[in-house]
Amino acid sequence: MQLGFVSAILPELSLEEVLSFAQAEGFDCVELMCWPPGKAERRYAGVTHIDATRLSDEALASIQGLTQSASVAISALGYYPNLLSPIEAEAEVALSHLKQVIRAASALGIRTVNTFAGRDWRRSIDDNWSRFVEIWHPLIAFAEESSVRIGIENCPMYFTQDEWPSGKNLAISPAIWRRMFAEIPSPSLGLNYDPSHLVWQQMDYLKPMTEFASRLFHVHAKDVRIDRERLDSVGILATPLEYHSPKLPGLGEIDWGRFFSVLGDAGYEGAVCIEAEDRAYEKSLETRKAALRQSARYLRNYLETTR
Repeated sequence: MQLGFVSAILPELSLEEVLSFAQAEGFDCVELMCWPPGKAERRYAGVTHIDATRLSDEALASIQGLTQSASVAISALGYYPNLLSPIEAEAEVALSHLKQVIRAASALGIRTVNTFAGRDWRRSIDDNWSRFVEIWHPLIAFAEESSVRIGIENCPMYFTQDEWPSGKNLAISPAIWRRMFAEIPSPSLGLNYDPSHLVWQQMDYLKPMTEFASRLFHVHAKDVRIDRERLDSVGILATPLEYHSPKLPGLGEIDWGRFFSVLGDAGYEGAVCIEAEDRAYEKSLETRKAALRQSARYLRNYLETTR
């Protein structure tokens, strides 16, 4: 496996600076954020380490030169919008830009693009399904033609009141993944697997890695702490951040030894990228860098990386 991190936590650094940090800390790879340049709409969004809208031959050569010089691979390009937003203009921008990111990955020889399935948060899964099919069948065909795989992260995107009551991503559970892969059986559609989101939804985070072994395209390493006393008070129907907190690996509920044991048995040999979203480490650039160092030091107890 290759140990890396998600670049969203270092928004003020240039691509060269991100890769230089990764090299200095012994990381194998980085998942690079590719949002359209502009203002972020939410935390960890709006980060642009590769601008997919301006990829000239010169820009492509520069990116490839930087990765080769640093000896740090790009595990995936990341762009996480809501493709099924009921706001038509938002959905159109998301789809158009995701296609640009897929083109960028193809041009750079990067195998994987990570994103969300999207969802109209006001409607049920069944009421979203026809639109999911309408958008995703041709999108996966486009990815196939570009020799790119799409990894859907299993984050519900249900944290704040504007995402109430159902969140902004359909692909949140094994039942939905089964339906999604039956609907679109393409080998270009898979998962960017984050165990932490299953934990706070009260689901087993180990079993899916065996069932969906062939669909594990990319892995996010993030932990989560459940406030059991608060959960007893507000219940599972409360806004999720009322009873759980994202944490660095080793500071939450996940048994990382068992996690990597099952992941290895499933035959996974890809990237495991630290997704640092722990508010206790977000006071400054230096504390965020420290979060990545601490996470890497902890996870290296459990996996043999390529460096």
